[in-house]
Amino acid sequence: MPEIFLGDLSRVKLFDILKPLLMGKKTGKLSFKGKENGEMYLEIGNIVHAKTPDSSGEFGFFTIMGWKMGRITFEPDEPPPERTIPIPSEQLLLNWSSKKMEWERIHEMIPSKSAVFCLSPQNDGENKTVSADQWNVLALSNGVRSVSEIARALNWDEIKVIKTIYQLIQARLMGQVGEQKPVKKKLIRESFFSGAENELRKIMGAVSPFVIDDKLTEFGEKRDSFPQDKLLSFVEALGEEIPHDDKRKEFKKNMMEFFSLEK
Repeated sequence: MPEIFLGDLSRVKLFDILKPLLMGKKTGKLSFKGKENGEMYLEIGNIVHAKTPDSSGEFGFFTIMGWKMGRITFEPDEPPPERTIPIPSEQLLLNWSSKKMEWERIHEMIPSKSAVFCLSPQNDGENKTVSADQWNVLALSNGVRSVSEIARALNWDEIKVIKTIYQLIQARLMGQVGEQKPVKKKLIRESFFSGAENELRKIMGAVSPFVIDDKLTEFGEKRDSFPQDKLLSFVEALGEEIPHDDKRKEFKKNMMEFFSLEK
């Protein structure tokens, strides 16, 4: 079934979009496209899987719930590729509601599972006590391992590692070194956007460059540094601005052909 546009997070709260889907016991895939991309899967009114580029499961759900921008679409009856959230959605939402402010503070200190931490120097002269879980995390925090690598080494879920690191940061026993450097992404040539403008102009006229600029703002990207891995979702977002199905399909087809020639 085709995707259904549900709204934009800059104009509507995510909970207001989730509520009728949960109450209606819907099954399907929620897609979030913009500066940050993510997915959330529902199965008979239960949220069973959430994923972002840096997180999954309950951590992924909490991360998405904190987003303030991005377009949301729903693909009915799309089954989940995996189930990373074992608790009922009622409990999941209660966890989010009761810990929302704390989670936002945690996310500020531990922005992603790629974050790297190490022990902090102790200059206050105070004796400090750590739990067994905290000791395990401290032992592996060598300024090189990321949050996700520590979780794998301990066979813990990422939520447990993140909460433990947060406790250690509050106790001033640990500090962030940085993040693991991601693989350098391939970029789209600027000529792609000229091609997109020409194709859109045939359908939408003089507004075409403004439509593209608005979408770039939504995605938090620029013409001279747009990553290839966001191309498909960007073309999809542009296509959603075209009201006629046949013209929308033709536009998407032409843009993907143009991109393949530009490689």
